Amino acid sequence: MYGILVHLAMVTVFVAGLMVGRTPEYIGKKIRPAEMKYASLYFLTLPVVILTMSAIAIGTKWGQSVIFNPGPHGLTEIVYAYASQANNNGSAFAGLGTAAPFYQITGGITMLLGRFAPEIFALGLAGSLARQAPTPASAGTLDTRTPLFVGMLVGVILILVGLTYFPALALGVFAEGLH
Repeated sequence: MYGILVHLAMVTVFVAGLMVGRTPEYIGKKIRPAEMKYASLYFLTLPVVILTMSAIAIGTKWGQSVIFNPGPHGLTEIVYAYASQANNNGSAFAGLGTAAPFYQITGGITMLLGRFAPEIFALGLAGSLARQAPTPASAGTLDTRTPLFVGMLVGVILILVGLTYFPALALGVFAEGLH
């Protein structure tokens, strides 16, 4: 939940502020470059961790040695395993030998970085916002309780997440469908 509040809602408010030519405001605070840096670092942490670990796994003999389904499906299994480890319970497809020491070590690193590094940026953002004095709503304030905000939020989610993970999906899932 705080992931949506931290980066996606902040980015949505920031984009809306840019569209109307005013300094964006969210929860009574100005969204300045410092806050956007924290939100951007928060957003970039998981893709960097997941895709870097996947690249290491697919690019080394230790990572490749326990892929039981080579080709596009193997890449999909690796990306899913690291995404699951970074985000929630650490599940994996049956075609990937995650009991191998390589995947246990890199999976532990992925869990550590994927779960705790974003919290550092979320706390930095919270501290930055807490230091600001409240700002009264103005004509440029985007009301976050309207369908307009919800539509913009959905658009930002689709664009950011799509641009982040679409290349890996194109190499894995989509390529497998064409195979």
